Formats: sequence, structure tokens, C-alpha cells
Amino acid sequence: MILDAQPDIEVVAEAADGAAAIEAVAEHRPDVVLLDVRMPVLDGLGAARRICAEYPETKVIMLTTFDIDDYVYDALYAGASGFLLKDVRRDDLAHGVRLVAAGEALLAPSVTRRLIGEFAARRPAGPSAALRAPAKLLEQLTGREQETLRLLARGLSNAEIAAELTVSEHTVKTHVSNVLSKLQLRDRVHAVVFAYEAGAVVAGEA
Repeated sequence: MILDAQPDIEVVAEAADGAAAIEAVAEHRPDVVLLDVRMPVLDGLGAARRICAEYPETKVIMLTTFDIDDYVYDALYAGASGFLLKDVRRDDLAHGVRLVAAGEALLAPSVTRRLIGEFAARRPAGPSAALRAPAKLLEQLTGREQETLRLLARGLSNAEIAAELTVSEHTVKTHVSNVLSKLQLRDRVHAVVFAYEAGAVVAGEA
């Protein structure tokens, strides 16, 4: 009801479980899918994994009860573009859908700083099969792009990165776009995950 009330958002389908959600994505090919972490038949994590792998043009937002839980970390690894709490305000819900549809990641810089240290520390050592982020891929990036990636991984916004590098925000946007394109990453969230897995930064690094 909240999303349907928005003039620029159309809800094309609803699903009662993860398996039905995958079928709906296959039929409608939506820009964005909202998935509850806990669902019958197939949970949100399993559905996110399938959707992100089979329909990469569809972005996934996870809905969860807690802002920090294991499901969130696993969902990001599965390919989700971010998460929202179930008690999110209606305006923030619509804004989040718009952000993800536009290719942005739904993790505020302040959340990223708090989340990512625990996120990286909880994962097994070495690159994950999900993202395959060997350090040699960093060689594709210019020196300035590598700097941008490290600052992204610290949870800095474009404005903060611009100040750190003494460049314009437009230049930062270009660097971020190049990083995502060269590393074939979905969004800023996965650039952060890649940075930790490739060894560009380490958990807890300032």
C-alpha cells in the first residue's frame, strides 16, 4: 500500500514465500525486489541468492527485524543491495526503493562504518566463492581508483571522499563508477565487500 501510493513506483507482484518471489521475478522482471529475511518454503537469503545470480538486472532489498544480524551479512554476500528495518518510516521505504533502483546501495555511511568491521570479521579468511575477489583484480584500477575504493570501504560518502582526495564530487562519482565497472560489482556495498576480501583494507582499519 505504501509503495503503490507513490506516483513513480508500481508494485507488479506480491509473493507469500521465497519460491513464489523467484517465480514472480522471472515473470515480471522488476527493477527492485523487497524480500523478508524470514519466509516459508525458501527464506529470503535463499531467494536473494537465486535472484541475484539469475536476474542480475533486478536489485534486492532485504527487510529484517534487527539492524545487525547474521542474515544481513549473508544477504549482502548473496548479492543484496542493502537492507531496511521492518519498522522503517513510509517515506524512507519509498526513498530506499528509489535509491536502489537508481543503482545506489542502501547502506548509509554511518551504518557502513558500524556494520562492515563486524561483517568482514565474521567471514572466513580468503575470497568468497560469491564474489571471487582476488587481489590481482585491483591491478585493473588506477592509483586514484584504488584510493577511492579504500575510502568507500571505510564508509565515506562521496562528499567525504572528495574532501579526502581534494577533488570534486563529480570526479569522485566518476571514480566510483569506474571501480564498479572494472571490477564488475553491483553497487557500493559490494565494492566494500570486495575491498575487504581483496585485502585492500582490513577490518577495523581507520
